[in-house]
Amino acid sequence: MKAVVYDRYGPPEVLHLEDVPKPAPRDDELLIRVRATTVNRLDCHTREANMSSGPVVSAISRLVSGVRAPRQRILGSELAGEVEATGAAVRDFKAGDRVFGLTGLRFGGYAEYTCVRESARITHVPSSVTFEEAAATPDGAMNALWSLGQVKLRPGMSVLVYGASGSIGTAGVQLARHLGADVTGVTSTKNVDLVRSLGAGEVIDYTKEDFTKNGKTYDVVFDAVGKYSFERSKGSLKPGGYYLATDGFRNLLLAPWTALFGEKKVSFTIPPRYPKEDLQLLKELLETGEYRPVIDRRYPMERVVEAHRYVDTQQKVGNVVLLIG
Repeated sequence: MKAVVYDRYGPPEVLHLEDVPKPAPRDDELLIRVRATTVNRLDCHTREANMSSGPVVSAISRLVSGVRAPRQRILGSELAGEVEATGAAVRDFKAGDRVFGLTGLRFGGYAEYTCVRESARITHVPSSVTFEEAAATPDGAMNALWSLGQVKLRPGMSVLVYGASGSIGTAGVQLARHLGADVTGVTSTKNVDLVRSLGAGEVIDYTKEDFTKNGKTYDVVFDAVGKYSFERSKGSLKPGGYYLATDGFRNLLLAPWTALFGEKKVSFTIPPRYPKEDLQLLKELLETGEYRPVIDRRYPMERVVEAHRYVDTQQKVGNVVLLIG
């Protein structure tokens, strides 16, 4: 089968197509014919061993994914496709089922076939949803659910989503709105209409206005792109408010410190926990039309290097989909 592989850490050019053996499912596994996956920040950071985040984070990354070279040659942490075959112990899926899910650090999505355990974060694709839409759902949306769940979001709370046009941000706007929050999105000029269409009651164009200087305060500031900071956001938080981080080593230290001292808190824990129940919720929201993944660009797997280059610019809107096969 065809797969995109890499044997050393580095820029997008380390990725290349190769013929590799087709896997066979174990008793508790599904063999999935992958139709679509994405190029997300987990894939890109893993590909370069997080070297762009500094030597400490890079060293930790290598301990996880391989010190000298990648243990898992095939990236792709979310996918959608068809069940080709099942192991003897599988009960809830059968050949021909359309499925989607999150493989996380097991990766495997950048290949024509991959095996996934039945107990993994995998479920059926709603009939009205395409493979591309399904593949573009799990990572950003489950990250947003995990983040918002840390603050026990309640109806009527005010949430500002910084980076509201990215994968996590577009999910965060929709899911915070679904949970009953009043949502303000922060994005660039060209994405204002998109963020408003996703359910943001107010949209701030950061090229024209600094939300920290407009005098408004929020229960939650959700930094969906890891580019802001607690210090800069603190004045925009209400008493007892939370700064939700999705990245940044510093936030690991600030979270326990602010939990003990100070009225305003930082919430950030790793590794994130993505229960299968969250994927089931997303499936239901996809079915009812309450959630829609945003797709910026689509690339065939042969153009994976180009896709990674684009994601590395940090200018993508929503998700970048890689078409397999």
